[in-house]
Amino acid sequence: MEDNWFDIDGIAVPLGVTYDSLQQSYNFALYSNHAAKVTLLLYGANQVQVPDRVIQLDPLRNKSQRVWHCRLLETDIPTIVYYAFQVEGALAANAADQDPYFHAFNPNKILLDPYAKGIYFPPTFSRQAALGKGSNAGQAALSCLRSVKEVAKPFDWQGDQPIRHTTDLIIYEMHVRGFTHRSNSAVSLSNRGTYTGIIDKIPYLVDLGITAVELMPVFQFEPSENSNANFWGYNPLGFFAPHQFYSVGLAPESSIMEFKTMVRELHKAGIEVILDVVFNHSAEGDIQGPTYHFKGIDNSTYYLLNTDPRTPANPYVNFTGVGNTLRTNHPATQRFIVDALRFWVKEMHVDGFRFDLAPIFARFDDNADHSAETPIFALFASDPVLANVRLIAEPWDATGKSAGYLLGKNYPGLSWRQWNDKFRNDIRRYIKSDAGLVGAAMLRLYGSNDVFPDDTYNAYHPYQSINHINCHDGFNLYDLVAYSDNNTSWNCGFEGDVNVPVEVMQLRERQAKNFFTLLMLANGTPMFVAGDEFLNTQGGNGNPYNQDNETTWLDWDRLTQFNGFHGFVKKAIKFRKEQTGLGRGRFWQDDVTWYGANQRNPDFGASARSFAYSLKLSPNRALYVMINAYWEAQQFSIQEAGPWSRIINTYLAAGDDFVDEGVDPVNATYLVGARSVIVCLKDIG
Repeated sequence: MEDNWFDIDGIAVPLGVTYDSLQQSYNFALYSNHAAKVTLLLYGANQVQVPDRVIQLDPLRNKSQRVWHCRLLETDIPTIVYYAFQVEGALAANAADQDPYFHAFNPNKILLDPYAKGIYFPPTFSRQAALGKGSNAGQAALSCLRSVKEVAKPFDWQGDQPIRHTTDLIIYEMHVRGFTHRSNSAVSLSNRGTYTGIIDKIPYLVDLGITAVELMPVFQFEPSENSNANFWGYNPLGFFAPHQFYSVGLAPESSIMEFKTMVRELHKAGIEVILDVVFNHSAEGDIQGPTYHFKGIDNSTYYLLNTDPRTPANPYVNFTGVGNTLRTNHPATQRFIVDALRFWVKEMHVDGFRFDLAPIFARFDDNADHSAETPIFALFASDPVLANVRLIAEPWDATGKSAGYLLGKNYPGLSWRQWNDKFRNDIRRYIKSDAGLVGAAMLRLYGSNDVFPDDTYNAYHPYQSINHINCHDGFNLYDLVAYSDNNTSWNCGFEGDVNVPVEVMQLRERQAKNFFTLLMLANGTPMFVAGDEFLNTQGGNGNPYNQDNETTWLDWDRLTQFNGFHGFVKKAIKFRKEQTGLGRGRFWQDDVTWYGANQRNPDFGASARSFAYSLKLSPNRALYVMINAYWEAQQFSIQEAGPWSRIINTYLAAGDDFVDEGVDPVNATYLVGARSVIVCLKDIG
C-alpha cells in the first residue's frame, strides 16, 4: 500500500501543470465538469506529429470531483518538451445536461492546457485544422512543459517591490510592438517591438514624466496566416503566457524571462506596470471558430450559451462582438480568472489590470444586468494577492445596450477605477467649440461627481475616473484635430496631413495643447496614448486593430518635427505632479470657485463657450484658469485679487506657451486668444 497516493496519482490543485523541485516531478490537473475521458499527450522536441507517450487517465485514480490529474517524475519523461490533452464527453448528472447543443467535445482535437505558461506553434500550425470536426494532429498548438520550469526557476528580482502612485499617477497606454518597432525608434534591430525594447526606452519615459505604463494585451494570442489580422492582441489564446513574439528570443521560455526583466527595470525607474487584460472572450470564436481549449474541454462551463430554442444554429452568446463570451458567472471560470490574475501579480510582479469590456463580469445568458448577483467582485476584493492591486474597468461592452454600459456607480466593482467616456466626449466637444457645454466641461474638470457621486452613501473618489481624451480605440490625439469623421473630431479646417497650411497646423497644435492642458488640470487620473506627446499620426485610421505596419508603429521622427509640443507635454506633466492639489483623493469642494469670463457666475447659455475658475491648491497656493473655446479672442476679467503669474498660454508658440512663475505677471484683465487656455499661479500670504 502506498504511503502517499498523491505522489502516485497526482493532486487536483493547483490547476494546470506545476513543477515540484523537491520530488523533481510534474503534476498535471485539468478541470472539466462533463468530461467522460481525458488523455494526456506528451511530445518530444522533434516530433509533434505523433506523441511520444499517451497516458489514459483512470477516473478511479486520476480524478477528484471535476478535476482530472496525474503526476509524472521528470526522470520518466526526460525527452518530453510539449504536452496536450484529448477530451471526450459528455458525462453529466442528468439527461438535460448531456444535451449536445451545450457541448463541443471532440476526441479528434488536440487541446491546449488553459493554464499553459507557454504555447508552441509548430511550423505546421494551422488554424484551419482546428475548425470543424476533423483532426488537427500535427497541426495543433501545444503547451510547453519547459515554460513551467521557467516560471518556477528563481529570478533575480533585485529586491523589486510593487509600485503604487497616488497624486502623481499618470498612465501611458502603450502597444509593446508598436512602441519601438519602427526603424527610427533608436532601438537596436533585435530589440525593436519587444519587452526589451521598452527597457531601452525607459530613459525616455522617465524624462517624459509618466508614472505608469498600461500595456495593450500581452497574453499569448493566436498567430495568423495574415500577420495583420490581430495586431492589437484582443483575441487571447494563452491567459498565463506572455506573448512570445514580443520577446527577442521569439520563444515561450525567453518571453517569461524578458517580461520579468522589463517589469523589474520599469519598477526601478518608478514606473507601474498595468496590463490590459481580456477575460470577456477567447480566440475560439463562435460555432464557426476553431477548437483550441475551452470548447473541447468543457464548452458549457467556460462560455455563455444561448438557451433560446429559436437559435439552435449558433449557441454562443455574443456580448463582445467577436463571437463568444466567457461565462464569468460560473465558479470554475471565476477560479480560472482569479488564478490568472494571481499568476501575473505573484510571478510576473505586475501592479494592476485594465479589464477590457468589463461589464461582461455582470452578464449571464440574457441581456439583463446581473451586477448585483456577481460574486467575482467579492473574490477579487477578498483575495489577499488581488485586494491591493490596481483594478481598472472599461465599463461598457460591445452590445450598446444599457446592461452593457455600467459607468460610475452602476459598475459593481465599487472601488475600481473606470475609463470615463463622459470626460472624453464632453472635453472633445467643448474644445472643438460645440455649444452649450460649459457646465459639462466644469463637471469633468471637477472629477465627474455626477457619475462618481461623493454623497454620504456612495462616497466615490475622483481618482476613480480615468480621464482621457483618446485611447488606442479611435483617433489618436493628432488625428483628432487633423481628421473629421464624427461629432467629436474636427480637422481645424483642412482634412489630412499632407500640404497642411501653416495656420491650420498652428491651430492643430494649439487644440492639442488645449486638450492636454485640461487633461492635466482635471481632478481624476489622467491617461494618454504613447506617441500623443509628439503628435504621432495613424493617418486618420481610428480602428487599426489589424495594422501591423507603419500605421501603428510610432513614427519617432515626429519627436523632432514636433519637439516644441513634446516640450509642452513634459512641462504640463511636471506641473501636474508638482501641484498635488490638482489630483486629489477627494473632490475639490469649497476649494474651487467657478466664474464667467467677465462676471462672478459662469454663463451656461447655449452660446457660451468660455469660463474661468480659481482653485486653492494648498494653504499657501492658488490656481486661476481661463478657458476660451470660442473662435475669437475674448477679454477676461480676473475675479480674484493677485498677484497672479501666468504659467501656461496655449495660444503662444513653443518657448512662450509655458513659462516659469514670475516671468509673465498678470493684471486685472487678460486677453485670452481664440481657442486657448490660460493657467496662472499665485502664493497666498
